[in-house]
Amino acid sequence: METLIKVDVKASPKEHDVLHNRWHSDLPMVAWVSPGDQFRVECIDWTGGQIKNDDSATDIKVVDLTKVHYLSGPIGVKGAEPGDLLVVDILDVGVLQDSQWGFTGIFAKENGGGFLTNHYPDARKACWDFSGIYANSRHIPGVEFAGIMHPGLIGCLPSKDLLNTWNKREKALFDTNPERVPPLCALPYAETAHMGRMSGSAALEAAAEGARTVPPREHGGNCDIKNLTRGSSVYFPVYVNGGGLSMGDIHFSQGDGEITFCGAIEMAGYLDLRVKLIKGGMAKYGIVNPVFKSSPMEPKYSNYLIFEGISVDEDGKQHYLDVHVAYRRACLNAIEYLKKFGFTGAQAYAILGTAPVEGRISGIVDIPNACATLAIPTEIFGFDVMPNASGPTLSVPAGKDLAVVT
Repeated sequence: METLIKVDVKASPKEHDVLHNRWHSDLPMVAWVSPGDQFRVECIDWTGGQIKNDDSATDIKVVDLTKVHYLSGPIGVKGAEPGDLLVVDILDVGVLQDSQWGFTGIFAKENGGGFLTNHYPDARKACWDFSGIYANSRHIPGVEFAGIMHPGLIGCLPSKDLLNTWNKREKALFDTNPERVPPLCALPYAETAHMGRMSGSAALEAAAEGARTVPPREHGGNCDIKNLTRGSSVYFPVYVNGGGLSMGDIHFSQGDGEITFCGAIEMAGYLDLRVKLIKGGMAKYGIVNPVFKSSPMEPKYSNYLIFEGISVDEDGKQHYLDVHVAYRRACLNAIEYLKKFGFTGAQAYAILGTAPVEGRISGIVDIPNACATLAIPTEIFGFDVMPNASGPTLSVPAGKDLAVVT
């Protein structure tokens, strides 16, 4: 497999002209391929090396989120035009030889937060070792699982009109509560923009309006879909000539929702890809957001313990068919259950973000409560976590926990 983009995990991201951390229609292509080509793309971790393999969460607390995500690309596909579909077959995903470890962060509320930030507002970190397809952590004993490696972030460049639409609608949302912590969205921020091979005044102008890479949007982006693993295919809308495919934020494993924000096992890694085109595919299939075909290669767990949540928040307030509240309650219910076996709340929170848990909107019509479910594969634990008449057994060594700020 030809390595189309190669990175040095020990070098600063700014030294790589094949990386960028903003979306913009004018980003130059760093390489070109033809439909049918197969190639490898290497990626650094999403923070650009800001997080270390140690037992302190200070780096999680102070990480500069205006720099992320660092993406490899953009890659042009010959013949791709606006309105086409770019078909990307994910042939393989792997760990870089020079960086065989991963990390999970619970971000401080004032610096990103997470799905349960009001319950876990302080910075915490878990580091993970890889044993082939399995991951385990010195910070979360008693747990090991097979990873579903995937790119958390992959997508094509936006057109100028689409970029302007993003910035306009997100600024309108931000202005409804500009003092909110964490903020409602991440607006353009030129000071830490890395615009790949753009230079001079063009780079400065693009940095001022380049869209941050934080959310998913119409072009794909930071969708964090754990099932986009080896053997899957993605159909991306094309908005600029050449498509401009970029990727990064490689995950060793993740649970549905990536609930701790940096909830996956983050790592540097590579993607082996094959590209094809469907001319005029957006109109032919009515596609405005990417669609994908799942992989036949995912780990198969047979036993799950499933937790429900409904649209009633922690204070007992009734909400109307609110799936955000329902999934949060399902997660909190699962955390309280796992704490009975000796896990701390932070450890249980991290497990839900990293292990291949299955999240579902199970009911969305029975007013006033939506029902969300969270299914945890019981085989990931080194002990029995099923309910029984004798009650839970404390199985996690006392004194173990995620790394804290030092």
